[in-house]
This record gives sequence, structure tokens and C-alpha cells, in this order.
Amino acid sequence: MTENRAVQHQAVQQKSVRRNRVAAAACVAAALIAVSVVGTRSATADEPAHRAATTAQPAAAAVPAPGPGLGSAALVQSEDYFRQGLNPVGATVALTGRQGLSACSGETTMRDLTKGSATAYASVTWTLDTNGLLIESAASAPTGTAATAWEQQLVALVQDCQDEPAGHWHYGAAHTLTAAGGTARWYPSYNGDGAASGGVAVLRSGTRVALVEVTGAAASVEGITTAALKRLAS
Repeated sequence: MTENRAVQHQAVQQKSVRRNRVAAAACVAAALIAVSVVGTRSATADEPAHRAATTAQPAAAAVPAPGPGLGSAALVQSEDYFRQGLNPVGATVALTGRQGLSACSGETTMRDLTKGSATAYASVTWTLDTNGLLIESAASAPTGTAATAWEQQLVALVQDCQDEPAGHWHYGAAHTLTAAGGTARWYPSYNGDGAASGGVAVLRSGTRVALVEVTGAAASVEGITTAALKRLAS
């Protein structure tokens, strides 16, 4: 019995360390993005006409050349936030699959989970004016069987952080939804005081799978999940 308690205590400590690393990485990423946004505005300071034309436009992610069957257009866009009453201020997009999946999965990436076998990857990190952060990672599977396996792995990662000791950050119960030819499971997240603080969702549309997480923002997780699922299915 003593040995079992020691093993359980060690597992909790490992999860805590893993989440602390991810929280620190998220803070650094948000700071870097904020610096990037400020730098961009300074660079256009001598172009008042151009600045006036672009100031009224909503923030949008830079769009790299899309990979085969999956590009940044399949990810959450700035207008999706506006519909939820949120204001995005910057974004970083990548097509490498190396973005950390969630606060629960630690340093695991979509490329790790798929063992590099996806036909394409896409990810985005959005910062919000409420100090919130959204991370989305998507992959396109070569077959429906592979997509099912990846979806199940993502669900298992999230469920690993549902059963936590009292006073620990955790995910809540799963909710399911269907939209635009795809399905999703979304989970609210709660801090150590039991207050709701964003959430996470696992998405599937055909051979595409994705994980979306909102942290530190008073957002409708169901609304963001629905928007993300429609984008993934587009």
C-alpha cells in the first residue's frame, strides 16, 4: 500500500512539473507574439495611408503556403473570435506539426502523436486582449483508420487530466457536438479553486483531426469548438 501511494504521488508530481513547463512556455510565446505585433506597427509608422487602411481590418494570422490537403485556412480565424465577443491581437501560424498540443499533454506535439506520418500539419497560436491564449494543432491522416487512431489518442490525452486531486487544475466532463460534417468532444477546464477557465476540444472531420485549447479567457468553449470544426471541415 505504501509503495502504491509513492507511485501515485510521483505521477502527480510529474504532471505538475510538465504543466509548469507548458505554462511557462505559453507565457514566453505570448510575450514574443506581443513584441512581434508592436514591431509590425512601428515598421508602418511612416505609411499613414496604408496604416489607416489596415487599422480597421480585424487581426489575422499570416498565411503560409498550404500543405497538401491542409493549410492555415482550416484553422480558427480572427472573425471566429469576434463572434464570441473576443478580440485577437496576434497570431503565429506554422505547418510543421511541432506546436505543443495542450496544457495537459506537456511537450507532446501533433508530429509526435502521429509519428510524422501525417500528409500535412497546421497549427496556430492566438493571443487575445484579455491575456488569453488559444492553441490549435491539426493533422491530415493518410487514411480514415489512421485518423480514428489519432482521434482516440487525443481523447486519451485529455482524459488523463480529468481525474485530479482536489485543488488541482483539471478538465471537466466531455460534451459532444456535430457540425459541418464533423464531430467534436469539448471539455471545460477548471483551476485549483474550481473556477472555469477556458477548455479544450478534440475535433474530427473526415481524415483531419485537431486539438484546440483556450486558456485564461472567458470564452464560450462550445462556440470556439463549433467554429474550429467548421473551419477544419472546409
